[in-house]
Amino acid sequence: MKKIIYGIAATGLIALTAFTTKDEIYKVDTKLSSMDWTGKKLTGEHTGTIMFTSGEISMAKEEVTGGTFEIDMHSIADMDIKDENWKKKLEGHLKSADFFDAEKFPKSKFVITSVTPIPAAKEGDFTHHVKGNLTMKDKTNPIEFDAVIKMKDGKVACVGTATIDRSKFEIKYGSKSFFPEIGDKIIYDEFTVKFNVVAGK
Repeated sequence: MKKIIYGIAATGLIALTAFTTKDEIYKVDTKLSSMDWTGKKLTGEHTGTIMFTSGEISMAKEEVTGGTFEIDMHSIADMDIKDENWKKKLEGHLKSADFFDAEKFPKSKFVITSVTPIPAAKEGDFTHHVKGNLTMKDKTNPIEFDAVIKMKDGKVACVGTATIDRSKFEIKYGSKSFFPEIGDKIIYDEFTVKFNVVAGK
């Protein structure tokens, strides 16, 4: 009888511990974190930066369990054009309704839905496969990518590159998906964002 009682008590304690255990939250350091974008067209490409406004990563036993990141669409900046007037012209166009419409949609959001360790990842290889939902211009689509995720000195570091198809967010300007006869004025639908995220308590 005592064994039964002890067994029930132990089971209850384990269940209570599991119920009360919470993920640790790490806040994204927006000053140390960065994002670099590259967009291509038939006749060349442009590169630039965009900034996080906020974000947090959930951790359990030093593994990422989730995360939410907000992106400031007003912060879009070009880095390859030397002429200041042309630089401002491109930045203004990217923020306009032709592209990301920063005035109407000032923030974009990425929410992690799953993080899976990559088996037998070697030094220098990607360590995790990340899936999540990206919201831009009030439209949400799933994206996935590989990343290096590490814990060091009490901080979480995430590095990787995501490829985004703008046509899925109804960003139509210069897109062959919407204008098949556009010819050599085509701007490719896919662009890349290389990110380096640092988060701490």
